[in-house]
Amino acid sequence: MGKLMSAYLMPHPPIIVHEVGRGEEHKIQKTIDSFEKASLNIKNQRPDTIIIISPHAHVFSDAVSIDMMEEIEGDLGQFGAYNVKMKFQSDLSLAKDIVKNAENGKIPIAKIDDKMISRFKLSQKLDHGCIVPLYFVKKHFETFNLIRMSYGFLPFEKLYDFGVQIGKSIRESDRNVVFIASGDLSHKLTPNSPNGYTPNGKVFDEKLLNLLRDFKVKEIINMDKELISDAAECGFRSVCVMLGVLDGYKVKTNILSYEGPFGVGYGVAEFISESYTGMGLLDELYKIKKERIDNIRKSEDAYVKLARESLEYYLKNNSIMNVPDNLPDEMTKNKAGVFVSLHKNGELRGCIGTIYPSKNNIAEEIIRNAVSAGTEDPRFYPVEIDELDDIVYSVDVLTKPEVVKSKDYLDAKKYGVIVRSGYKSGLLLPDLDGVDTVDRQISIALRKAGIAPDEKYTIERFEVVRHK
Repeated sequence: MGKLMSAYLMPHPPIIVHEVGRGEEHKIQKTIDSFEKASLNIKNQRPDTIIIISPHAHVFSDAVSIDMMEEIEGDLGQFGAYNVKMKFQSDLSLAKDIVKNAENGKIPIAKIDDKMISRFKLSQKLDHGCIVPLYFVKKHFETFNLIRMSYGFLPFEKLYDFGVQIGKSIRESDRNVVFIASGDLSHKLTPNSPNGYTPNGKVFDEKLLNLLRDFKVKEIINMDKELISDAAECGFRSVCVMLGVLDGYKVKTNILSYEGPFGVGYGVAEFISESYTGMGLLDELYKIKKERIDNIRKSEDAYVKLARESLEYYLKNNSIMNVPDNLPDEMTKNKAGVFVSLHKNGELRGCIGTIYPSKNNIAEEIIRNAVSAGTEDPRFYPVEIDELDDIVYSVDVLTKPEVVKSKDYLDAKKYGVIVRSGYKSGLLLPDLDGVDTVDRQISIALRKAGIAPDEKYTIERFEVVRHK
């Protein structure tokens, strides 16, 4: 019977590698010291296989990925350190078992083999999200095989489920395994951070590490998605998978260090699996998710309910539904432009709307735009029937746009914006996550329209009544 020895959360700043940092790495000495301690512990555990999940491997929107090549190698050449090279033999036997269990659990999984690499022109190289943590491990211990994987933008519960299948595969094997969740925390800790600044960066990092310290798995999987998004992290989904790997274990947790001198949060944590009890949380997590969606459905107003029913009807009957009876008069007697937005697992899944009314009333506008948001948004593949239970809807009813003389008349929270130059135009709704300033609002609208910032363009503003 195989054994999960331990799991680790490790960041991956290339500057921490001496050949890249060239002395600058000492600015994150706490993280270096924690890496050394974790690596010595891994040496003492002497795993047959290390499984590492990286945000910089092959990331898909709708599937997790796992490398299925006999060997994998890479270097830090993109950071000027071509001499930092690594090459590993893959544990294909265990990888195949993970794939089998994941597929049996109906978890979408992309197998990264030569055929997949050729078809999609994927990189064959080991990424820095793996190389940086393994750089320290290899200084102390080298006789292990590797399995590299990456998360997908799946529900957090589904990522946890993937981790459960990994844990199951380990126990069914004859391997001693260490799991590494590679990932940085917030990228927005200071005004000079790579992604800008938000006070929620520090809030997110502190909350996640405190929850990990106390091993409060349910609270982590159900963390506020807006907080996670605002923090601009890259490690949370790795953590979700890692927690699934640890599902059913009695775990000893140790937060080894945390710092963020470059505006990015670097947390190192160790999780020792002391014994396997089999008392897992997966069913409860899925139950919590269902209850959350059920509560959202119960609180829908007539606008949101109509948008949901419209898309559901279309996907099940391949036709547009009629306007139902007993809607409020304001929906059947008034006209307005309407935008319908779909979100799935906290991520945008589609958004289509009309600036000016094109139908007989608001109800018809909602019905048609809900279908368009689910099936015609060019940024996404069409919504499928089995996704409907996870879709959350919002409806924005627009006031008539008005031309303004300059951006001084705008407010990113209160007003949506339309920019126009000739035949090109771009619209952005108000009060969107991550759009906190007028300059950013205009910049995004210009980009959507294909208008260069130095072109002449007009600005219009509008307000919305948001139903969610």
